[in-house]
Amino acid sequence: MHRHLPSTQALACFEAAARHQSYTRAAQELVLTQSAVSRQIQALEEFLGVQLFKRTRHGMVLTPAGTHYGRQVARWLQGLERDTLDVMAHQGRGGALSLAAVPTFATRWLIPRLPQLAQRHPDIVVHIETQTRPFLFADTSFDAALYAGTADQVANWPGVQAQLLMHEDVVPVCSPRLLEAAAPRGPGRAHQPVAPPVVARLPLLQQSTRPYGWRQWFEAMEVDAPRALDGPRYELFSMLAVAAAHGLGVALMPPLLIEAEIARGDLVVACARPLRGERAYYLVSPAQPQPPVLSAFAHWLQDMAAT
Repeated sequence: MHRHLPSTQALACFEAAARHQSYTRAAQELVLTQSAVSRQIQALEEFLGVQLFKRTRHGMVLTPAGTHYGRQVARWLQGLERDTLDVMAHQGRGGALSLAAVPTFATRWLIPRLPQLAQRHPDIVVHIETQTRPFLFADTSFDAALYAGTADQVANWPGVQAQLLMHEDVVPVCSPRLLEAAAPRGPGRAHQPVAPPVVARLPLLQQSTRPYGWRQWFEAMEVDAPRALDGPRYELFSMLAVAAAHGLGVALMPPLLIEAEIARGDLVVACARPLRGERAYYLVSPAQPQPPVLSAFAHWLQDMAAT
């Protein structure tokens, strides 16, 4: 089958000129003459039958079609370059994965475990970029996504298959100093979790993306908490963790995202009464047979989640 594709050289010239909004600067970047860049872009326009640039008093500017095509070409060239470097680096062994991931889960849970992936699969390299919402895999270069959401959200994501990794249980956590003030301990005794009514009297830290999180927790504990909606709001779990560690209040957080803080003693469980939230963590990939590198990563990830 004949593919209707322009030359890579023409696309590289167009992408550089579109990014710089200048034929001259594109020529300098590509170590070509300005006339060579101009000829390549003219040939590309003739191939497409579409004008990509138009001349104005201030120079060459992109047409609306050129702006849209430029974004697509830039993404394609970036993916081609990345895949080429991966093949060169691995010399046909193993492979690379381009992974979209929610930032806090990637930073606090996945990345600390990647050394174990390297031990089991030294030829697998994982590239990670931030992505918090569903997307069409056909429009990106991602191989898979680590997604945090509800079962309904995953079910409504078109053209994908999803592997449940773990549910998102949340538990109240705070700094040891705050817990000591709420329930003083005796000499030599470890910090003891307090009862839910005691938590209701402590300053609460809220997550702006889950404004009713504390209310749901107190309702599940059957505790009257008039101040369940009060307190400073933070968007990310990572922000909540830092605020709680500095003694600003009690945060409702998944323990899996604060393993380091708990291990260091910066945070302690204020009340050992977890609540299973509606959200869970999934590995999402296109609805087709997984390539060997993704299949190996998925099996390793499932093992990590199980432990």
